[in-house]
Amino acid sequence: MERALALTRAAGWNQTKDDWERLLALEPEGCLALEFDGKVRSTTTVVRYGRELAWIGMVLTDPEYRRRGFAELLMERALRFVDERGVAVVKLDATESGAHVYRKFGFNEECAIERWERLPGVVTAGEKLGCFPDDGYDRTRFGADRAALLRRLALEESASLTGEGYAMGRPGYTAAYFGPCVARSPDAARRLLQWFLAGHSGASVFWDLFPENDAAVEIAKEFGFAPVRRLTRMTLARGARGGSIPNHAEIFAIAGFELG
Repeated sequence: MERALALTRAAGWNQTKDDWERLLALEPEGCLALEFDGKVRSTTTVVRYGRELAWIGMVLTDPEYRRRGFAELLMERALRFVDERGVAVVKLDATESGAHVYRKFGFNEECAIERWERLPGVVTAGEKLGCFPDDGYDRTRFGADRAALLRRLALEESASLTGEGYAMGRPGYTAAYFGPCVARSPDAARRLLQWFLAGHSGASVFWDLFPENDAAVEIAKEFGFAPVRRLTRMTLARGARGGSIPNHAEIFAIAGFELG
């Protein structure tokens, strides 16, 4: 665990020890590590959402050990793990440097995804909200059953608007993290964001969103966010089984690059 966390720090990523522990709890056999010279030098994780979808994340390699094929070896093992469990579709969020590796395995571009950041600043608290989402509603929008993940994320911070949507958040190493957020309207998403920001006025906040969701972009600008990073969501369908693209119009924030 400590070595995996050290790789996260070397890459400048925002995940914490709790994020790694959550991944291990969700899919212990899907958390892969490669040792070389007696230490963990590379990692990759897989989280399954039923047999509908598997998500690959935390593809990290020690900077001094890159370009040795470590990431490719772990990707091969991750895809074998997926195939052995009969999962229909595999997805991930790729950096520019990683995308060419994933194309070798048959991944195709689905859409762009961006990280936006807000610097510390006071936001007036809104109304008191409920605290847990509707699993069925989330599944129809996300496209797979991630109830187990949502239950764990809800232990951090969560809020819901009955019949309108929900949002969650958690601490990060460099910034608080807003997401996931799934809502039926921009107004509901705005109220959920206000709830989260009001509790994090002294911290920077990361928000990962789909730039094609115009409402999410406008709300982000309204609250002082600005884009700082752009990735590509990529998809691999196993055999003839395809996967539907989620309803991005109602996904205002993803759960994380490592979670979907």
